[in-house]
Amino acid sequence: MSDEAGRRSRRDDDDFGPPLFGDDATGELERSGPLSFGPSDTGPLPHWTSPPTGELPSTLSIPHTPSEPTDDLDVWSSFTDDAPVWSDDPAPTGEVDVPAISERGEVFDDDLVDPSSPTARRGPSRITIGTDPTDDRMGRPMPKSRGRSGRIDPSRGAQRPARPAAAPAARSGRDMPAAVAAGLIIAAAFIAALLWKPWAVLVIVVAVVVLAAVEFYDKVSEKGYRPATIAGIAASAALPLAAYWVGEQALPLVLVFAFAAACLTFVTSSGIESSPLPNAAITMLGVVWVGVLGSFAALIVSWSNGADTVNVGTDTLFLLALGVVANDVGALFIGSAAGRTPLRQWISPNKTVEGFLGGTIMTILAMVVVGVADASDTWNSTGDLIILGVVVALATPLGDLTESMFKRNLDIKDFGSIIKGHGGVLDRFDGFLFVLPAVYYLTLVLEPWVS
Repeated sequence: MSDEAGRRSRRDDDDFGPPLFGDDATGELERSGPLSFGPSDTGPLPHWTSPPTGELPSTLSIPHTPSEPTDDLDVWSSFTDDAPVWSDDPAPTGEVDVPAISERGEVFDDDLVDPSSPTARRGPSRITIGTDPTDDRMGRPMPKSRGRSGRIDPSRGAQRPARPAAAPAARSGRDMPAAVAAGLIIAAAFIAALLWKPWAVLVIVVAVVVLAAVEFYDKVSEKGYRPATIAGIAASAALPLAAYWVGEQALPLVLVFAFAAACLTFVTSSGIESSPLPNAAITMLGVVWVGVLGSFAALIVSWSNGADTVNVGTDTLFLLALGVVANDVGALFIGSAAGRTPLRQWISPNKTVEGFLGGTIMTILAMVVVGVADASDTWNSTGDLIILGVVVALATPLGDLTESMFKRNLDIKDFGSIIKGHGGVLDRFDGFLFVLPAVYYLTLVLEPWVS
């Protein structure tokens, strides 16, 4: 029985392959030499008592073809060797290429790859710690940050890919006969209102302020902003009315209500996509620039409602308008004839230092003529008239440059198009906006009717 069991056991072992330890008939281990791992080994293993050599064992490379990727390599293929960087770390030497961002917030890693190509590789190239991944360009125009080389300025952060600039539209020349005719009509209506009743002048003031506010909000909306237009126009209309009937102390109250109305408009919006910060700011810009500054015309006219100052308001407003017109005429003719030095090149190359000096001289000369002719019942001192002329000559170019600066920022030629080649209401009355408060406070200081 024992021999038969032994034979059966050896037969079963033969079915599963050769014996693991190679035992022989004697039952002793077969010693075939030192332990070996294959034909590429370099020799026997070192004895455990030998000192370490410091060599690293080599790994076996798994051959594969691109068409048959291994799972092990695919697991690690999503990781890169780029280390995270802080957003305020200094940039390395040389020019830094910031990845461009598409409309959906996708990052194009390689400038050499066309972002519009369907095969362009998309995905984050490097983790930047300390940046806000949300889109902060909602509700306002994008600045132009790409230079001629097509690279993005690193100081501006990631911007949208530049789009080809549209061909500039042909600009029509100034229609001087139409401009002169419109100016004469406005001057006739203004003088008639001054000679009739102060409230008639107030009607003209409110109409001009409202039309200018409409032009402003319409143009900024066209350029990508979303202001609270109704609140802005309503506040611009209320400011001169409140100033005329209540006085200067009513202006802060109207401003508070205007700001609250603008904030309420964006609080009740659907979400942060309404961009409340820039759009509330652009709303209040229109209210302050057009409404508040324009309301000082109503404050000046309101002086004519007093028993002792019946002609103060109308006389002052007439001299103010005369000074602004004289300044524009002098700057136009002197600047066209001898203008060589730009006043502010980046704002308006056509406004020159020579034109500024010519406008100043013409304004002061007009005030001197009024004083010599004794044409004003209120401003009867030539010295006061000269001071008035200097203030008008300094404030009028500031109003012109401010409007030109805003138009340059919005990339527009005019805010309106009532007069061909001359723009709208805001373009015609921009010089008055800073003159009105300046003359108002100058009159309070000088009190020319007293002398």
